[in-house]
Amino acid sequence: MIRRPARHWGVALRLLVVLTAVTLVTVITAWAVASQIGPGIFHENLLQHSDDDATEHAEIAFTTAGGFSLAAALAVALLVSTALSLSIAGRVTRSLRPIVVAAGRIAGGAYDRRVPVPGLGAEFDELATAVNAMSERLEQVDTTRRRLLADLAHELRTPLTTLTVYVDSIDDGVRPPDAATLQVLRDQVNRLSRLAEDVSAVSLAEERRLPLHRAEVLPSDLARAAAAAANPAYHAKGVFLQLDTATRTPTVRVDRDRIGQVLANLLQNALRHSPPGGAVVIRVRAERGGVTIAVVDAGDGIAPEHLPHVFDRFYRADTARDRDHGGSGIGLTVSKALAEAHDGSLDAASPGPGMGATFTLHLPAAPADRTDPAPAQPARLHERDTQIDT
Repeated sequence: MIRRPARHWGVALRLLVVLTAVTLVTVITAWAVASQIGPGIFHENLLQHSDDDATEHAEIAFTTAGGFSLAAALAVALLVSTALSLSIAGRVTRSLRPIVVAAGRIAGGAYDRRVPVPGLGAEFDELATAVNAMSERLEQVDTTRRRLLADLAHELRTPLTTLTVYVDSIDDGVRPPDAATLQVLRDQVNRLSRLAEDVSAVSLAEERRLPLHRAEVLPSDLARAAAAAANPAYHAKGVFLQLDTATRTPTVRVDRDRIGQVLANLLQNALRHSPPGGAVVIRVRAERGGVTIAVVDAGDGIAPEHLPHVFDRFYRADTARDRDHGGSGIGLTVSKALAEAHDGSLDAASPGPGMGATFTLHLPAAPADRTDPAPAQPARLHERDTQIDT
């Protein structure tokens, strides 16, 4: 990370101080030269005209001495001020040159270029810092872009290969086009469709171009709707799903469908990594300025080295296992982008492998005083008749 420089004097103040110093040097130099040269010249003129009228020749001597001393003083002062001006101009040029060169190279794609902070003033320091930050950000974007293209090509290769093999087998008469074969083909097509939709969604969300239809919603309603949608899959695997909401939470102003997509991704992720007989809890709590909706599981957990990367595109700690579940590889990336598009955030935490994980969605409260009269006790959602107890 590029550290911001400490606050220094601005360029305007520095130039004012420098110009004031140049003026003072000029005045002092003129006075010093005049005081050293003037009396001697005045004395010589008086001695040359000692027999003539004293007053007239005193005036001539004073004029001559003043003229010579002032000319010499101004000449010396001009040399001093010119030297100081050249020094200042040279330092400004030397400070700006690396920035200009780096900006040109960054424009040409050399995003690893950095420039030193010149210390010439707050404006120049902030300019250098901004160029370094821009270069660092562009380098990260370029790295992400390259990795995204490589990962996307890799993700496309698996379903396309499967489709090609099955189609060729059907065409050669090796495999009959029965229901099982058609289901495999349908699954791969659906996987490609989900991948295309997720890539489009995450790009639009990160660029803040995703249309959001906001409305004031109770957080417990969001959690309850997501739990109801996920409950059949949890029932099929034998994982218990519970809803735990606080008694009073502020409302949120969100796009209900998009936040539902976030919660659906989190619940699907929790189910994927929870063993049969395990439990997943959706916990809704009020926090200062908003609410949190956390999905807590006691499943596989996340290793510390993998935790910072769980929201990266196509990142999988266990590639084979996750691919077997047919995920697009960017569900959590989409979820984080959608959370940030709502001015919220999405965090991940885990004590370690085998100790479960918690994904927490933070949403700002709506500008209203309405609160959510949700039940204080957790409600188990996985029942024999799959009814949701609210």
